[in-house]
Amino acid sequence: MKEIKAFVRPNKVNEIIHHLKDAGFEHITISDAEGTGKYEDESKAFVSRKFSITDSEISKLEMVVRKKEVDTIVGIISEYGKTDHPGDGIIYVSDVEKAFRVKTGLKNGF
Repeated sequence: MKEIKAFVRPNKVNEIIHHLKDAGFEHITISDAEGTGKYEDESKAFVSRKFSITDSEISKLEMVVRKKEVDTIVGIISEYGKTDHPGDGIIYVSDVEKAFRVKTGLKNGF
């Protein structure tokens, strides 16, 4: 199993999710987040009310998938998440050793 974490622009989330669902990937966690980085559009940078060091809004998509599905999902996120401007985001892929269902404590079979 693999975990995909994608940090993308909030205005691209709906389009990405639409295309992921169309491709059969329906189990996605979406979170609003704040971050820092090489944010080059100063007119859209902001000062967070929660944190003193953040300067950009970002959305995080998280999925746990089969290894053979990773390239397809990364391709969809890249294609529909890009604006061709700095700050479009980043995608991480990590190994997942085990997964357990909260309700039963049984190992999840991926």
